[in-house]
Amino acid sequence: MASLRPLLCLCVAAAHLAGAGGTTPIEEPTVTAWGLEGPSLGAGQPSPTLEDWEDGARQAAARVPALAVSAEASEWTSWFNVDHPGGDGDFESLAAIRFYYGPARVCPQPLALEARTTDWALPSTVGERVHLNPTRGFWCLNREQPRGRRCSNYHVRFRCPLEAAWSAWGPWGSCSGSCGPGRRLRRRRCSSPAGNTCPGRPLEAQKCVRPQCPGCSPKMCGCPNHILLGSVVTSSGRPLPGARVSLRDWPGSVVTSDAHGTFGMPGVCAGSRANVSAQMDGFSVGVAQSQANGSISAVVTIVLDKLEKPYVVKHPESRVREAGQNVTFCCKASGIPMPKKYSWFHNGTLLDRREHRYGAHLELRGLRLDQAGTYHCKAWNDAGAVRSGTAQLTVLAPGRPACDPQPHEHLIKLPDDCSQLGSGPAYLDVGLCPDTLCPSPVGSSPRCGDSGSRCCSVRRLESREIRCSSYVLPVKVVAECGCQKCLPPRGLVRGRVVAVDSGEPLRFAQILLGQEPIGFTSYQGDFTIEVLPSTQRLVMTFVDPSGEFMDTVRVLPFDPRGAGVYHEVKAMRKRAPVILDASQINTLPLGELEDEPPLGELVLPPGAFRRADGEPYAGAVEARVTFVDPRDLTSAAAAPSDLRFVDSDGELAPLRTYGMFAVDLRAAGSAEQLQAGPVAVRVAASQIHMAGHVEALKLWSLNPDTGLWEEESGFQREGSAAPRVRREERVFLVGNVEFRERRLFNLDVPERRRCFVKVRAYANDKFAPSEQVEGVVVTLVNLEPAPGFSANPRAWGRFDSAVTGPNGACLPAFCDADRPDAYTALVTATLGGEELEPAPSRPRPLPGTVGVAQPYLDKLRYRRTDHEDPALKRNGFRINLAKPRPGDTTEANGPVYPWRSLRECQEAPVTSSHFRFARVEADKYEYNVVPFREGTPASWTGDLLAWWPNPQEFRACFLKVKIQGPQEYMVRAHNVGGSHPRTQGQLYGLRDARSVRDPQRPGTSAACVEFKCSGMLFDQRQVDRTLVTIMPQGSCRRVAVNGLLQDYLARHPPPAPADDPAAFAMLAPLDPLGHNYGVYTVTDQSPRLAKEIAIGRCFDGSSDGFSREMKADAGTAVTFQCREPPAGRPSLFQRLLESPATALGDIRREMSEVTRAQAPLAGPLRTR
Repeated sequence: MASLRPLLCLCVAAAHLAGAGGTTPIEEPTVTAWGLEGPSLGAGQPSPTLEDWEDGARQAAARVPALAVSAEASEWTSWFNVDHPGGDGDFESLAAIRFYYGPARVCPQPLALEARTTDWALPSTVGERVHLNPTRGFWCLNREQPRGRRCSNYHVRFRCPLEAAWSAWGPWGSCSGSCGPGRRLRRRRCSSPAGNTCPGRPLEAQKCVRPQCPGCSPKMCGCPNHILLGSVVTSSGRPLPGARVSLRDWPGSVVTSDAHGTFGMPGVCAGSRANVSAQMDGFSVGVAQSQANGSISAVVTIVLDKLEKPYVVKHPESRVREAGQNVTFCCKASGIPMPKKYSWFHNGTLLDRREHRYGAHLELRGLRLDQAGTYHCKAWNDAGAVRSGTAQLTVLAPGRPACDPQPHEHLIKLPDDCSQLGSGPAYLDVGLCPDTLCPSPVGSSPRCGDSGSRCCSVRRLESREIRCSSYVLPVKVVAECGCQKCLPPRGLVRGRVVAVDSGEPLRFAQILLGQEPIGFTSYQGDFTIEVLPSTQRLVMTFVDPSGEFMDTVRVLPFDPRGAGVYHEVKAMRKRAPVILDASQINTLPLGELEDEPPLGELVLPPGAFRRADGEPYAGAVEARVTFVDPRDLTSAAAAPSDLRFVDSDGELAPLRTYGMFAVDLRAAGSAEQLQAGPVAVRVAASQIHMAGHVEALKLWSLNPDTGLWEEESGFQREGSAAPRVRREERVFLVGNVEFRERRLFNLDVPERRRCFVKVRAYANDKFAPSEQVEGVVVTLVNLEPAPGFSANPRAWGRFDSAVTGPNGACLPAFCDADRPDAYTALVTATLGGEELEPAPSRPRPLPGTVGVAQPYLDKLRYRRTDHEDPALKRNGFRINLAKPRPGDTTEANGPVYPWRSLRECQEAPVTSSHFRFARVEADKYEYNVVPFREGTPASWTGDLLAWWPNPQEFRACFLKVKIQGPQEYMVRAHNVGGSHPRTQGQLYGLRDARSVRDPQRPGTSAACVEFKCSGMLFDQRQVDRTLVTIMPQGSCRRVAVNGLLQDYLARHPPPAPADDPAAFAMLAPLDPLGHNYGVYTVTDQSPRLAKEIAIGRCFDGSSDGFSREMKADAGTAVTFQCREPPAGRPSLFQRLLESPATALGDIRREMSEVTRAQAPLAGPLRTR
């Protein structure tokens, strides 16, 4: 990837040069970036709000004379920098930006572009000639610059239009036709400053009737010698035999399509333009209008779509209102046919349709207190119903504040040297504002989305000082909360797609959101997806361009509050092809485990194959059947979707799988896709062990748009005409299916024995309630144990994942009240690429450690994965899924909850029973002067000392520190203002990280230490180059500095003080340097994801890789040599705490002695 990225940029640059040969450069407007100016803040004054920050952006945009764009109708993106100047110049191509940052980061049609150097200077200020084109990007050519000057390093941003909106409908037009039935139209206009399309249609049609046509009776218009010829096909063009065809205005005129899907209907006038309808079981009604094909004949083709249960594409959203205000809830469902009927429910009770006059929207006016509660909708079509998610309506009584001005308790851990000796770690209450919504302003729009969303956030901060052992630690605490405009939630999902068998990345795989292509994975298989605020199920499909892997359909859990989540997606390689003879019976096995018989087989009769247009195919067939066998426990990682379907009540319900398979049929020697059917699916009844599952087994197919499974057919016991001659003869269940498209199939049983399991994640194995970790992906795999051997499962049945929030996560699972070991579960947790460890269970699980009270803990039989063998990984635990018994107080407070008690599970206090995970990489510490919860982006507060100055873009910076020494060492990064006049010398924060040993190099370790990135502060007026001081906490001395980094710092003055040989200091670079400098920078919309990705690259020592195994010699910035102090002598860190002046004097004396001894051996090696 390191070589591919410059190559891609050069290719894009060449394309720019080829297209810009005869153009004149667009003059750069002289603007001030953001340009928010204001008075300085004193102690106790209100901090700047988000409104101030956005107002500054609008004021800056208004000062751009060359950009005639309304700031109210558009907004700026974040800054992008994909190319460093070199060769021909600097190129910031829009195509390259979309490739590296993701296609969703820049709108399809940008309105304007702004470019600045990484020192935040305008091109006109530095005297450089540049080219800007919002649809192509930015380029600066070295050959066009004044003599002796080369292009600077630029970053760019784009102005994008806000969401387009429809105008009101216009009046209805006149009725079409001169007589008889017709239709009339009305139109609406899409209002968009950039010409973007609005969702929906610009036209709406309505039936109308003109006077009766001459020669026709009220019921029919007949022409005895005329005929209507037609065909009935599917949307893919496959003929449909047996369809019932009729004229909509001619009762009794019914014919049936033949084996080729065609039909003839005599007596229909050729020029009548008759409306012809067709119906068939399992398909929606199709209607088409006939067209004259001659003087006495007409033709028509009717397309029928397979019925598809409705699914919700827009769920109602929670709202807060004051009594007397209005509120609108919106619900939208899709399906085939499109749902037209909606019902609304309040606290589970159906609302009267005539009283509220609702459809897809529910509007409540003049709200009363008794109208508070939960609201949801149901939508219907011919295939069934679906239930939306639940929205909470809070109605505030007069005088009741929506946001308590008094902040809630929020404890942060202080540095170890700020604790009282022997008293353990010290904590400070810095306060937090509750994450709640506020009412919309009076007079706000009654539309579904509250454009002026307001929430409870920080209104005022206060500065305090904490006395530590040898210094004073500044801190800002929340003094007052209030309702203010809040950041819109921007859920972000990042991850990597790799092969489940080899771990190789799935390169340049197409990414589909439903049916819509939204981008491709990178060369390393990475992807980034921005989740829309109203999304409840994120269904993604990854399509391998080489065709070697199955289409990978995943339902990815995400954090709806806007925090980022990382996933590693496993792709399953297709089986090797086999050649079939289309004229013979062909049998393909389902399942090929060693020492295990196949779970079943596919039987394809002679003549079962056909082309896409329905014509029979008689040649050789290349068939690939890939089977996900749940008897192989490792296959759960590659299983598609999340095994859910919509039941008869319209609710999502879980399935228990006995195997999934994908069938790929092609004409031998070509890429032509074939269809087949009917195909018999035979399942061995002996492989189904759970009681009642033989009778309940069904065949399902996966809808890739919704990620939901749809029923295809049932199963029946296979009958045999011949008498059975052997007792051991296998009994099969038989179902039928047609392979019409590339779909996944599933052998599943709907399971009604369901529960929820409560899990929390913590920063370390102390399991302190104030140190819970959000954004952890917890996965639960249901296992089917052999009778009496719950620790030795014979198959997995389903899997589910959830993301921890501030109150943990609740995972759905199968459970049993009568037999505690009927179902067991394996539970694991990951954060980025890091596996978390659950509480230990050796020699026996302790209630206080596991988090579950007795005697329920013994009943659940908690076992960590290393319980029997300490050499095994400690990355999960197994439990019996014993459903809590009603009335049993010892089982009423978790960690397992009944299916209907989801809300109790979600709202359970931390004192209730739950299972626990802890981060393994717990040997690190973070302190921010301005508190910020990275898992809750809405907690961001505008302040000059904020670690993250931009609430819409988070830039994480890490330095790789190599340590030569016999053990692992803590390394501290001290971050203060360096060049900004208002923050110079003031602390931003501290970062401690423990070095990690390199398994390949004894006596060597390395630490990836975060530092505050340089750049614009909150005021957006001037950049600050952070003064960063790196110091290992031990008897260490600096022995080497990365040459490229040292040269860069020398060329970008002023230099940082470097007289301390036990530390390394620098004014942090403004440029996003790479692994060659030992600096790792990642910009993302989620601070947590930015840090996780940067740490993975730092461990790997590359700018595009990812590793959790430390490579200490790759991509380091600075090297220290550490040694153990003599016996009885305190460590350097302890001496610095007790007597800093004496300790530093000892260090200088020792370093001068070592330098004199090593001077003849220094050679060309760069040391300091």
